[in-house]
Amino acid sequence: MKEDVDEFDAYLNHLAQALGHADRHSGLKGYCSGLVMPLSRKSVEPMAAHIDPLHASAKHQSLHHFVAKAEWSDRAVLQRVREWVMPALGLHAAEEAGYYWIIDDTGFPKKGKHSVGVARQYCGQLGKQDNCQIAVSLSIATQRGSLPIAWQLYVPKEWIDDRERARRAGIPDELVFQTKPQIALAQLREAIASGVAPGIVLADAGYGDETAFRESVTELGLLYAVGIRPGTSVWAPGTAPLPLLRPELFEF
Repeated sequence: MKEDVDEFDAYLNHLAQALGHADRHSGLKGYCSGLVMPLSRKSVEPMAAHIDPLHASAKHQSLHHFVAKAEWSDRAVLQRVREWVMPALGLHAAEEAGYYWIIDDTGFPKKGKHSVGVARQYCGQLGKQDNCQIAVSLSIATQRGSLPIAWQLYVPKEWIDDRERARRAGIPDELVFQTKPQIALAQLREAIASGVAPGIVLADAGYGDETAFRESVTELGLLYAVGIRPGTSVWAPGTAPLPLLRPELFEF
C-alpha cells in the first residue's frame, strides 16, 4: 500500500513540473487525490470536504482557484502524462500489433446554457440529442492499455458567431470555428510533430464519413480503419464515381 502511495506521489510531482509555479502544486495534488476517492460526485466541494474536513471551506476555495482561475496549460500537463506512461505502453507494443491512435468525442450532459460550448447536440452518454458539451480526444492504445494525449473542447458555430456570449464565457476572440474532424486532424498533426510513435488511426463514422478527413490522414502518412455509414460511397485507387447521365436521355 505504501509503495502505491509513494508511486502516486512521484507521479503527481512529475505532473506538477508542467504547472509553472510551485504555488499550484498543492492544488494539482489535492484535485487529483479527490478524483481517485470513492465519491459519488467528483466536484471540488465534496472533494474538499473529504480531503481536509477540518478546513473544508478554505480547501474548497483553493481547489476552485486551481481548476477555474489558475493559469496553467492542460496540454503541458498531458505531455507530462505521456512522458510517464508511454514507456510502459512501449514495452509491449513491439510484441503486439503496435500502437493504435483512437479518435473519439465525449459528451458531457449539461442543464444550463452558460458552460462554454454547451448546445443541443448528440451526446454519447445519453445516446440521443440533448444539451451537452463535446470534447474531441486522441488516445494512444495497445492491447494492454490506452492513454489520452490530446483533448479539446468542441465549440459549436453558434458560439463563435455570438461574440458577446463567447467573450462572457472567456473564449478568445481569435478562436475560429472548427468541425470535430478538423480538431482531430490538428491533434494528429501535433502528435506527429511531437514525435509520438505512429499507429493505425481508428475512428467512428462521424469522422470516417468525411472524405477530406480520410485523405488528410493518408497525406500524414498514417494508415486508418474508420467507420462509414451505409450511404457513403468509396472507390478503389485509380477509379472515380460514374459520370452523371444527362437528363435528356430519359425524356420520352
